Order: sequence, then C-alpha cells, then structure tokens
Amino acid sequence: MDSLHRLEELFAHFPGIGPRQARRFVYYLLGKSPTSIAEFIKLIEEVRKATSECPQCHRLFINSTKQVVCSVCADPSRDTSTLMIVARDSDFESIEKSGTYKGIYFILGGTVPILDKEPEKRIRLRALLERIEKQPVKEVILSLNTTPDGEHTATIVRDALKNIITSNSTLSSTKVTILGRGLSTGAELEYADSETIRNALSNRK
Repeated sequence: MDSLHRLEELFAHFPGIGPRQARRFVYYLLGKSPTSIAEFIKLIEEVRKATSECPQCHRLFINSTKQVVCSVCADPSRDTSTLMIVARDSDFESIEKSGTYKGIYFILGGTVPILDKEPEKRIRLRALLERIEKQPVKEVILSLNTTPDGEHTATIVRDALKNIITSNSTLSSTKVTILGRGLSTGAELEYADSETIRNALSNRK
C-alpha cells in the first residue's frame, strides 16, 4: 500500500468518516500549498504538545498555564455534589455550550459495543468507581447517547454504580439519574442543540 492510500486509511478511522470522505480529505490536502501543509503539520504538533489530560475528569484541554487540572475542575463555583458522566470530550463541549449544567464531569473515553465482553478495555469504568468512592457526590447523571451502544454503556455503568452504592454506607444517599427524553432515540449528544440538552437535563430521572 502506497503512502496516499495509507493516508486515506488513516482518515477513514476518524469518527463518522467513511472511505469517500477520507479520499476527499487526502485530495484536499494535496491541493494545498506547501506553506499551508507545513502550517497544518505545525499546528497539530503544537496542539499535541500543549494538550493535557485532566486527572480528575479525564478531559483533554490546552494547558497553557501548566495547571494540574482543567478549568472546569478548578472552578470553585461549580457544584461538586453533581457528577455528569459523558462518553467523549465532544459531548462535554456540547453540554457546556448549552449553559444549563453547573456541576462537574467525568469523561468515560467512549462507549461499549453491545457484543463486547470486556467493557473496562473500552471505558474508564474502574477509574470512575474509584473517583466516586474517594469523592462521594449526591447525584450521578448518566448523559450518554440514546444509541444502542450508548444505552448499553449506560446500563453497564448504572449497574456498577448501584453495586458500590449498596456496598458503601458513605454512598447510600447518592442517586443515579439518566437524561430525560428531551433526546430522541438514536440521538447523539455531540449534535444536540442547547434547547434539547436543557430539556433532557430538566427531565432526567
């Protein structure tokens, strides 16, 4: 396989990108000037070097000030008694843009396909449970896509949370909720508008 087709294959692994779109990306880049390509490569390298993973919520953020945690986790005005669980950073961005949630987050790192037998290899389940045991909260909100994989992941996480809540007396008052049906079946949080997210949060149960 030559370098052109390897690049196509690389783009095809991007979320939501198929072979045809990957090919368009390649030919778009081939049509750009050497200066534009050099700038593109430089920006990727700069972003990669400047990005850190927050040790508390596991969100990727540009760490220009070399701080330990991200700006959300460091914000004293956030409600630390409410923890929202989302699959990816893009879901976090959508919820933050809606301006409807003022608690803290935990990024799972993905979802678990229905037939997958080893969920802990797909998501940060163990880290989540350890986080809640060390820092108990009053409410955990499962904010996952209403797709088959999203709902399957929500079931796995909810069952795991219920197990530690019932076995740990300090967590006995913690409740686990899911987003209400402001989100239609099959919807992805990343593409939900602010009003939809607001309704889903208001109707959580």
